[in-house]
Amino acid sequence: MSKNIDMLRKKIDEIDEKILLLLKKRIEIAKKIGEEKRKQGIPLRDSERENEKYRQITEKALKLKLNLDIIKKIYQEIISMSVQAQKE
Repeated sequence: MSKNIDMLRKKIDEIDEKILLLLKKRIEIAKKIGEEKRKQGIPLRDSERENEKYRQITEKALKLKLNLDIIKKIYQEIISMSVQAQKE
């Protein structure tokens, strides 16, 4: 394999590490939000917030010329992870 491919793959590995660290931070914050919601007696799911998040993500994905279907699926999983973290 070429050095160029190896170098590019190393960059992907570094990006993947950053994505995972950011997901971990997101989950930690979601847990804190869950604690606050329980203290205040607020339901864990907030469909208005989720819809707003999807709107924001769609807008940004369009600007970045990313595949909307794939981005929406990714964010459905991310939001699902966050909701699950709030339940913990």
